[in-house]
Amino acid sequence: MSPRSERSQQQSESVRPDADGALRPQSDPFADCTQLSDPRALRAYAHPTRMELVGLLRREGPLTATRAAELTGQSVASCSYHLRMLAKYDLVEVAEGGRGREKPWRATAQFTNWPEYSDDPEVTEASTALNVALAENYFTKMSHALEQRAALPRVWQQAEQYGDVSLYLTAEELTELGDRVTELLSPYAARSQDPASRPADARLVSFLRVAFVRHTEARSGGTSRTGDEGAGGGGA
Repeated sequence: MSPRSERSQQQSESVRPDADGALRPQSDPFADCTQLSDPRALRAYAHPTRMELVGLLRREGPLTATRAAELTGQSVASCSYHLRMLAKYDLVEVAEGGRGREKPWRATAQFTNWPEYSDDPEVTEASTALNVALAENYFTKMSHALEQRAALPRVWQQAEQYGDVSLYLTAEELTELGDRVTELLSPYAARSQDPASRPADARLVSFLRVAFVRHTEARSGGTSRTGDEGAGGGGA
């Protein structure tokens, strides 16, 4: 899986811990994925309300535009419009039951994938815009979490992770590191679609994955500084 939480990796076998702690083999949960390659689809998805709606449907299951409006704070008309746009690019679809604005919608997959690299300048531009929108979405959610952090029990405040580390890696090593993180996350990602496998005290946690090449040479006279942000509370 690439650094984005939205992204998927090739299917593989993994194990999943049940609620009783037993391990059960299963296929890669990240393989349930919608592929985006059309620049129009990439641009359509790069909208905060649409990303929120897709995430909501993935977590909560089928929802009507009316219920989605209640959960997002948007108007019913706005949610209905954005859901239709998402359906146009196969990110959501109409579920069974209901009519009009009361018809339920569901996500077509649990993850979304788009090109890491493309020779097509239009695809590159649209992918970059989507990545920027996703980063802004991450920042908004993390800022909100920090504002509410004091209300969490001590055990959760100590468990949360905020920090970074600067590493000297080759492209191959960074790819391998990403694959290893995916392997660690896979057993827990499967719980999203299997509520019975979640421990009683489990909570929904956003685990961000971001790794990028630093462009510091021009500013530092050719000498790159390591750990200049400083790893904060909880480690990197």
